[in-house]
Order: sequence, then C-alpha cells, then structure tokens
Amino acid sequence: MTAISRPVILFGGRPPQREEWGAALRKGAEARGVEMDLRMAPEDVDPAEVDAVIYNPEGPIQDFTPFTRLKAALNMWAGVEKVVGNQTLKAPLTRMVEPGLTEGMTDWVVAHATRLHAGIDHHLDLKPGQWPQWHPPLARERKVGVLGLGELGADAARTLAALRFDVAGWSRRPKAIEGVTCFDGDEGLRAILARSEILVLLLPLTAATENLLNAETLALMPQGAAILNPGRGPLIDDAALVEALDSGRLSHATLDVFRVEPLPADHPFWAHPKVTITPHIASVTRASTAAVALVEQIGRLAKGEPLLHVVDRAQGY
Repeated sequence: MTAISRPVILFGGRPPQREEWGAALRKGAEARGVEMDLRMAPEDVDPAEVDAVIYNPEGPIQDFTPFTRLKAALNMWAGVEKVVGNQTLKAPLTRMVEPGLTEGMTDWVVAHATRLHAGIDHHLDLKPGQWPQWHPPLARERKVGVLGLGELGADAARTLAALRFDVAGWSRRPKAIEGVTCFDGDEGLRAILARSEILVLLLPLTAATENLLNAETLALMPQGAAILNPGRGPLIDDAALVEALDSGRLSHATLDVFRVEPLPADHPFWAHPKVTITPHIASVTRASTAAVALVEQIGRLAKGEPLLHVVDRAQGY
C-alpha cells in the first residue's frame, strides 16, 4: 500500500453523531500525531478526493461508486453483514475492534450468564408464604459454551472462565484460549452443544451461520439449558426456539438481537414466559474508545502500512 500524506477522511455516520465523533477523532489524531483532513459530511468534500470512509451502515453513504480513489472503508460496527455484499465497494473493508465494544459485550454476557446460573429470576416475584430455598451449583460446576471466538467471544469466554465457570468455546477453525476448552468444526459444534447448560452466541452472520441453532441442533443441548444471544438474530430459527422452550428442552432464552428490529409487537417472543428481551443494547461502538482504533487505521493508511481487521469478503467476516 502506498503512503498517503494527510489522507482525506470522510465520516459516514449519521448526522446526529457528527459532533461527538468529530471531537473524538480529532482528539485521537492529535494525541497520536496522525495528520488527516477530516470531513464530517458528504457535502463537505468531492467524493473523488476521499481516501477513506468511516462507514456506518445506517449512515448517508450506500453507493461507493463516486469514491474513485477510495483506499478503505472503516466500518463503525463489529458486524459487517450489511455492507459485505455491497457491490459498489471495491476498496478493502475493515471491521470495528475496539476495547469499549468488547468490554461492553462481555459485561452483558457476564451479567446475564450469572443471572441464569444463580436463578435470580425465580426470586424476583416472591410472595408472602413462598420460601423456595433452591441453591445453584457452584460456578465451576456450571458448563457455559461460547459460539464464536473472535475478539468479542474470546474476551467473554476468558472472563467467564476467570469467574470459575466451566467454559468451552467453538470456532470454525482451531483456536487456543487459556482456561477455555476449545472446539472447532462440525463435530466440535455437536460436542459443545451437548455440554452447554448456558450457551452464548457471538458468531458473525454469514450463509454458514444463519439458522445455526435450529430444531436439530437445539435437540443436542442438555435438558433445561438456556441461551444468550447478543450476536445476530438470524443465528437462531425463531420457530424452533419457541418449540424448544415450549417443550422444556430449553428453560430460558435471553435475546438482544432479532431478525427484524425493533421486534414486531405481534412476535411470539414478547409474550413468552421463558424469553427475556433486551433491545439491542448488549454493546455499542463508543466514540471515546473507538476513535482511537479508527485513528490507528488512518495512521496506517497514511504510512502505507497494512490495515488491521480486514474483512474476508468471501467468508463474510
């Protein structure tokens, strides 16, 4: 990659984001000594002069054709399924990896895994005369599985293991994480499902992962297991999940992401007594921490160095 003196960077986020992100990006660039020409709106620049776009799938830029000298699209989200198939984007695409996003996701996973493990929901509506003294197993006796061992999944798995849970993880290719039993491939998927009393979904959405949890795979899980899905809604076959909850195969599902968002008012998840819904708030890209990661990428672009976290468009992540 050729070095670029003071690259022209276009912020492609939503208009309400411009003030906060502009300040954070300029602060990060100053702290790291990165020279850039930052433009905060498409109307502020000739597209043919733009070297990189900071991209939000919900922002104003959907057609990359006018950006004839584009060197990179820097996605603001960890997920790239809303842009990876955009045929107008010819430049490299990077996904967001930043500590605030990772820590926020792990916070959500740990909170809800601990809630399910300890049976907290059983005690929220106690009435006078009720005194059910159920004791949870120790954390080291609770088997937790994490599907997806990228930045988010690996951090969640490590943190759960540090809390003494018996943690296993699964990925498409072999990985090794200290304190975590790692599985991979089709046989590995069956093995981790068979042992997971609490299953966390942190996979990217691709053709290979859509409906990964379906009637067949859910049937492999232990009786009474629970699911946490802060990853992607289409990882689960909704109808199969409801059936597994109704039959007692699964005891609970805590869901943060859905096929359609906001979740339609008539969706069966709303009324199901074994489903907890959170409105896609498990984690978020924070300007205060993500700007540093973006400035690092811009600095690499300026120096002609390889970009980090480049998406394999064929694989979808």
